[in-house]
Amino acid sequence: MTDKSASIALLLAALMLGTMAGFFYAFSVCVMPGLDAARPAAAIEAMQEINRAVRNPVFFTSFFVTPAVAAGAALLCWQAGRRRAAYAAGLATLTYLAGAMAPTIVVNVPLNQALAAYGDGGNGLPAADMWRAYSPAWTGWNTARGGFSIIAMAFALLALATPAAHTRETSAHKTRP
Repeated sequence: MTDKSASIALLLAALMLGTMAGFFYAFSVCVMPGLDAARPAAAIEAMQEINRAVRNPVFFTSFFVTPAVAAGAALLCWQAGRRRAAYAAGLATLTYLAGAMAPTIVVNVPLNQALAAYGDGGNGLPAADMWRAYSPAWTGWNTARGGFSIIAMAFALLALATPAAHTRETSAHKTRP
């Protein structure tokens, strides 16, 4: 049962990592270019609203539970004796934590907070200057988050595709009539 549980957890981890990769991807290739094409004041207002809307239970669950599921999958693989799969799932976890979560906390959230603080009066900074300071940095780091999420998903898929190592006991069991 542990091996089946490990496989289910790996599949769930890969799907969750893929969901996060898709979320970041969509922002980098559609949302931000669309906002960049808008008037800076409109782009700022729209992004402020997006940042408010993203703070919801569905996104928080996806964002914060994903590495826990990947780590759980690694543990289940380890318990099932699937060491290579456990290492790959562990790499998926670490890649997501370092490449998606850390930049979110260290870069993207502070950029979002600075944008949220940009008031109607512009705080003395023209909207075009504010957007030029925000968008390229935010989008670049967001693209990195998407890329690392894709790599993490690939590690989870690799773990899922990694067969359990054969032991003498398993081989002997298969050859018995």
